Formats: sequence, C-alpha cells, structure tokens
Amino acid sequence: MVNKQKILIVDDDNNIAELISLYLTKECFETMIVGDGESALSALDSFTPNLILLDLMLPGIDGYQVCREVRSKSNIPIIMLSAKGEIFDKVLGLELGADDYMEKPFDSKELVARVKAVLRRYKAAPAAAEPTGIKCVEYPDLTINQTNYSVIYMGKSVEMPPKELELLYFLASSPNHVFTREQLLDQIWGYEYIGDTRTVDVHIKRLREKIKDHESWRIATIWGIGYKFEVR
Repeated sequence: MVNKQKILIVDDDNNIAELISLYLTKECFETMIVGDGESALSALDSFTPNLILLDLMLPGIDGYQVCREVRSKSNIPIIMLSAKGEIFDKVLGLELGADDYMEKPFDSKELVARVKAVLRRYKAAPAAAEPTGIKCVEYPDLTINQTNYSVIYMGKSVEMPPKELELLYFLASSPNHVFTREQLLDQIWGYEYIGDTRTVDVHIKRLREKIKDHESWRIATIWGIGYKFEVR
C-alpha cells in the first residue's frame, strides 16, 4: 500500500481549513490542521508533511515568519494562502521561499490542482534520475546537481528551494543561451501554473543573493528579453 502524502493546513479560520481538508482527503491526501504559527512549526517534526498550505494572517507568529523558519531548515514545498492580493504581498511571499501563492477566496479544484502540481515539481527530478544519466553541471567554484538537489558554491553547500535549483540548473545546462521569462516560466513552473513573469524575476533575484557573479560565469540579464547563464 502506497503511503498517503501529507498536507499540513495552517489557518486560524477553522471553517476554511476543514473545507480544504475535505477536498484534499477526497483526493487521498492525509491532512492535519493547525490554527497558529507555533503549532505549524511544531508539526514539522511530529507530522512531517510533504507540503504546507500556509495562511498569512495567523495569531502570534504570522505566515511570513513561519515561512522564514521553515526555509531555514527545510525545502518542503509551501503554498501561501491570503486575502491579500497586492503584488507586494505576493512578491514578498515568493522572496521568502514560498513555492506558490493563492488569493482567498479560491476555487477548491484549483487549490487541489496546484497542490498536485507543486508536489510533482518537488519530486520530478529525483524520480527521473537514472543511474547512467546523473543530472549535474560543473563550472569553476560551482556544481549544480539536480539528481540529489544539491549546489556546491565556493566549496560550500548552498541551501535553496527546489524551483530555485531547477531554474539555476536549467540555465547553467545551456550556457550563453538566452531564455525569455515566458520560456523559463513554462519550463520550471509548467503550463498549468497560473502566475506571471514576475515570479521568474523574484527567483533570479534570490539566486543572485546566494550565487554571486564569478570571473568565469554569471547569471546575466538580457534587458527586455530574459536571462542567460553567461560563461566568459
């Protein structure tokens, strides 16, 4: 029997949380509901979820801080849920490491579809890895291994969420090839992703904060078009 994937639902509105749980349970997910940030952080070890649905407006520790705490020790996928629809809130959520962002009220079928899509992306590379075809690219002072989801930069391991690593690997696998934001969005997030090209810019910004320009290579912006991994 295949173990059910576990979803941690973090929302202080019990009615919404119960509704989400109902739809996910029908799709054969195991769920756990908590109503505050502290309980969510405790559940990481006790429940060991495969994905977190995280409301931003929580009593005590808010969703942004919960996201920071989770990202400091884990790459578990996070989908933020919020009544805040401003671009600033979305960008902040993505910058903190969220994998997706949904505005309330949302359609239950879309939520389930996004949960499945994020889980597919999170597991895609390890599942596709073949003994004879390890997905790894190397440059001076940089090794990106998508088979075991690791990045070694300047001799040290760099932690990053799955989509950041996938984006870096994709660019580095085609040195000096220019990709538009739309191409990167389709390649990394998939055609089912309902978002805009700002998502790509946010992830590039986060990559540049962790992986600085090197004398031999860099992540270059091609103004008005997109990005490339430039090898010099």
